[in-house]
Amino acid sequence: MKKYFFCLAITAALLFPLHAQENAVSPEGETAALPAAGQGIGTETTADSPFEARDDFYQVVSDQGTDDAKALIRELELRFNFYSQVFRYSPYFLEAPLKVRAFKDEASYNAYVSGKLESTRPGAVYLHYDDPALRELVIHRGGAEEKRILPQEAFMQYLRAFVSHPPAWIREGFAVYFSGLRYNDVLGKLEYRENLAWLETVKNLGKNAPSLEWVLLADILGRPDNFQSSAWALVSFFMNNKQESYYRTLGEVFLTMDPYASAEENAQYAAQRITGWVDLERLRNDYQDYLVGRKTYNDLLKNGQDAYHAKDYMTADICFSSALNLRSDHYAPYYYLGLISYQKRDYNTADSYYRLALEKGANTALISYARGLNAASAGKNDEALAQLRQAVLANPQQYQEKADALIKNITDSK
Repeated sequence: MKKYFFCLAITAALLFPLHAQENAVSPEGETAALPAAGQGIGTETTADSPFEARDDFYQVVSDQGTDDAKALIRELELRFNFYSQVFRYSPYFLEAPLKVRAFKDEASYNAYVSGKLESTRPGAVYLHYDDPALRELVIHRGGAEEKRILPQEAFMQYLRAFVSHPPAWIREGFAVYFSGLRYNDVLGKLEYRENLAWLETVKNLGKNAPSLEWVLLADILGRPDNFQSSAWALVSFFMNNKQESYYRTLGEVFLTMDPYASAEENAQYAAQRITGWVDLERLRNDYQDYLVGRKTYNDLLKNGQDAYHAKDYMTADICFSSALNLRSDHYAPYYYLGLISYQKRDYNTADSYYRLALEKGANTALISYARGLNAASAGKNDEALAQLRQAVLANPQQYQEKADALIKNITDSK
C-alpha cells in the first residue's frame, strides 16, 4: 500500500508541477494586492509614535494608542510561546518582526482590509506576502468576531513566518486546533479548550471521508470535500495520540518543511516523512480507532446520564468529569456531579457542585430544590427550608407541591 502511495505522489507531481507562489495569498487562498513601495505597516508611524509598540518579536500599531498596542503584544507573546512549544521553531530565524495593525473603528478596519483583498473579513485576517517585510496581521479590536477569529489568524502569522508555504493540512488543521486557545483579559493568561465542533461531522463521513493520502497531498491533488474538518481531525489525532511515535513523527515533519519551498513541495516532504516512519495501513487503522473512541461533549453528557439513571455512578462520574474537561463553562456536568455526590452521601461536595452549576447558568429553581434536598439530608434544616422556599418562589408551578411536602416533613420533625 505504501508503494501505491508514493506512486500516487509521483503521478501527482507530474500532473501538477511544483512551483513557487509569486502572489500574496490569504489563509483561505485569496490573492492580496501587493501594496505600493512604502505602504507596509510601520512606515506611517515611527518607534516613537503614540500608536506603536515593539518587542523582540512583534511590531504593533493600534489606532487606540500605545497602551492598547502593548496589551496586544502581551497576548500575542503568550500565543507565540504556546505555538513554539509545539513547533519548536527558533525565533532567531525570524526574517522580520511580526507586524500587526489594530483598528477600533470597524469602518477603518473594513476599508483597510478591502484595500488589500477583494473583500473584507470579520474579526481579523493575516495578509501573507513572499516579502516578509510586507506581511501583517490586521485586527478589528473589540469587534464581535475578534475573540473567535484572532486565535486562528495569529497562529497563521506565526507558522508562515517560519515556513512561507506549509502544506494545507498543517496550515488549516492547526488553525482549527488552536482556535480553542482563548485569551482571558481579566487574568491575563491563555486558556485552551480543544475545538471539537467538527468531530461529529468527521465521524459521520464514513465512506465519504477523503483518504489520508488525499488530505496529506491536497496541495497537489486538489482539496477534497470536507477538507478543513478532515485536516483538523488528522492534526487532532497526531496531537492527542498516546503513542509517542506519532507525536515524534509530527515533530520531524515540522523540521522537514522548507521555509522557502512551495506548498506542493512541503506537502510531499511531510507525506514522505510520515510514511517513512509509520506504516500507512497502521496509520489508517489507528486514525479510525481514534475517531471512534473520541467522545464529544454531548456524547459524554448522554453516556453520563444513561449511567446515572442505571445507578452506575462510577461510570457516570467518569463521563461527567470528562465532559467538564471539555467544557468547564457549562452547568450540566457540575449539576450531575452534584447528584452523584448526593447519592454517595457526600453532602458538602454535592452542595459545592450545585453552587458551581448555578454560577455557570443553571436554572435557579432546579438548583435551589436540589440544594434544599441535599441540606435536609445533611441535617441542616434551616438551610434546607430557605432553599426549598427559594425554589417555590422561582418556579411555583413545578416545585410548590414537592417543596411543600419536604417543608412539612422538616417542620414536623422539629
